[in-house]
Amino acid sequence: MIVVDSNVLAYFYLPGERTAAAEALFERDPEWAVPVLWRSEFRNILAGYIRWKSLTFDQACALQSEAESLLSGSEFEVDSRAVLELVRDSDCSAYDCEFIALAIKLTTKLVTADKKLLRAFPTHTMALTAG
Repeated sequence: MIVVDSNVLAYFYLPGERTAAAEALFERDPEWAVPVLWRSEFRNILAGYIRWKSLTFDQACALQSEAESLLSGSEFEVDSRAVLELVRDSDCSAYDCEFIALAIKLTTKLVTADKKLLRAFPTHTMALTAG
């Protein structure tokens, strides 16, 4: 099991330069975990695609539903104190620290392409790579 951030989900579902890396990650480890916050973040990513006319409303709804199905049973609440401690000890947002807190709680790693998270929490993160 690994924790993935919302951008990794976006790379997995929305074709782009990192889609192959997200697909390869899923093949290597298909048990993805996320904090409940992922839903709002992913909806916000889809909102941008709707506004840019890259996705229709119906396409965005279908992708949200598909992602929710994929992650069913793998969504977790995180402890607010743990998140705030991570915020205190880094310059990362509380949103990002939710993913780190979950990785710590599950004794696994967060897979991300976010350089700031990778630098701030090197022992709790892994870079998204195709290999």
